Amino acid sequence: MATGWAGDGAVQDQIDATVADAVQRARNRLQKGPGLSHCEECDAPIPAARRKAVPGVRLCVACQQAHDETAAAGLYNRRGSKDSQLR
Repeated sequence: MATGWAGDGAVQDQIDATVADAVQRARNRLQKGPGLSHCEECDAPIPAARRKAVPGVRLCVACQQAHDETAAAGLYNRRGSKDSQLR
């Protein structure tokens, strides 16, 4: 793959940076503190196993899945090359 003026390994550096950004974004979104016993959106009970596995849980599985699907719709690679942004 031709990389122009980019140095050797620049593509891998871009991939690593994109993955590191996604991991940091996910860590920043994690709740902290005690979890709720009932979902804050639909008031469904949250099982004890989920509260134990996910610290600070506030949503049931169904509401969390719906929230994650809508949040992922706006993600794109901001570190892409200028050419990929022009397309």
